[in-house]
Amino acid sequence: MEPFLKKFFPEVNRKMREDTKVSNYCKFDSQLLTTFTSSLYDTGILASLIASSVTRALGRIVYILIGGVAFLDGSALGSSAFNIYMLIFGRLLLGVGIGFGNQSVPLYLSEMAPPKYRGTFNIGFQLCAAIGVLSTNLLNYGTQKIKGGWGWRISLAMAAAPASILTIGASDWWYRYSFSNHINDSSR
Repeated sequence: MEPFLKKFFPEVNRKMREDTKVSNYCKFDSQLLTTFTSSLYDTGILASLIASSVTRALGRIVYILIGGVAFLDGSALGSSAFNIYMLIFGRLLLGVGIGFGNQSVPLYLSEMAPPKYRGTFNIGFQLCAAIGVLSTNLLNYGTQKIKGGWGWRISLAMAAAPASILTIGASDWWYRYSFSNHINDSSR
């Protein structure tokens, strides 16, 4: 999206406008653009590695909740960014959310699903992730057409939709579990 590039990566935008015949791939020598692009993926991998060992200590739901909150925070920060540092920090939080979610949710589904349906539940998770990627691409296509140059904010803010589902689902379960344990403990 051109307004996004103008705001955060003006040098890249200038190079794109100057040379329209050359492919955009590997054309830009921008460490800032590389940092922005890779920050989500690098953090996601690191968060997945961390989540794989720490979910054993506190349980899957706690880290699903942490991932959902990080995802929500990253979405809010990215969509309201007014400088590149806010944008990159928002991407880092999105990476934490994705990493924790992609590590914790399939494990939780495998543990909670009846043995007969475990594969179905995990394939359902992967199907939802693929539908999310498709939806994001369609959303980006639609928001780039918005006049006024603020379509990129909607695109980044819409990451809150799956994050909300994840966070509300995990917090509801955690609340019910904690509340029922509190009642059971007090009745003894």
